Amino acid sequence: MKNIADFLELFMDKTGYPEDAKDTFRNIHAQLLRTPTAAEKFDGILAGMENGGRKELLVEADALAESLGVHPYSMELYVFMVRALPLRERYRQAGIDEQVYWDSMTDLRAKLIECRDVYGVNGSFVASWFFGFFDMTRFALGRLQFEIGQFHHDKPYLWGDLALQSGDNAINIHIPSLGPLPTESVLDALGRAYRFPYFEKVRVQGSDIRPFMCGSWLLYPGHRDFLPSRSNILKFMDCFDIIRCEEEREFGNKWRVFGKDKDTPPENLPTDTALRRAYAERLRAGGMTGSGFGILLFDGEKIVNHR
Repeated sequence: MKNIADFLELFMDKTGYPEDAKDTFRNIHAQLLRTPTAAEKFDGILAGMENGGRKELLVEADALAESLGVHPYSMELYVFMVRALPLRERYRQAGIDEQVYWDSMTDLRAKLIECRDVYGVNGSFVASWFFGFFDMTRFALGRLQFEIGQFHHDKPYLWGDLALQSGDNAINIHIPSLGPLPTESVLDALGRAYRFPYFEKVRVQGSDIRPFMCGSWLLYPGHRDFLPSRSNILKFMDCFDIIRCEEEREFGNKWRVFGKDKDTPPENLPTDTALRRAYAERLRAGGMTGSGFGILLFDGEKIVNHR
């Protein structure tokens, strides 16, 4: 397994793992090397995933973690870190630029940081999310992530002569938690997605316009009432025509803003960032939170459906 050990070091360096997290996964690797029966079970999990296995194999990984005294979240992330080695070769065979591979694999580090922030564990509590990357249906292109999905709405989306019908393909946008979201990085990512060969057939019928869609707490229209005017979230919202939203009294994405303090009463929430201050004030005042769903039409250079 020396080639795996060497690859893990490269992987953790390239994607920016904290030093203590590196030690966590080095230790898991060392334990497997010392325990042949556990290594055999681990190899079976990997083989099952390469043959299409899904969540049931994560359950097996959890059982293996327990037998080794390892946290399940750590073992689940380690499984995908090892799987990243053959995935790199699949990218090469598909002719996909290696930077796309590394950008996509940086999502594992993003989920690692979330798990550290929320639970204090070097691992991932959403490992099933990674399957899209390893199926090569979801790709990180610059700051954003993209995959093909179907647009569903109670009526067509109309913009001038353009019409996006319910059931039409669109490019779904995901926003990894990798720091600031400046407009220039959003436009750069949209340009990369527009040119990416896997998405070349996704168009608004009769045009060269690519339809993008996004459903996220970041697109909650109520943000305009309480976020600072300079907020990158508001600028990101401005990229979309938000066509529906949902409001909630309980902030379901509280962990994304407050991490380990997600269960803290509003009056005691940390206020060390502008976003946290704004949300803490909103929650203390009993204000609503929520999410939104938006459409973005892009012609390769600019967004054409700004309101």
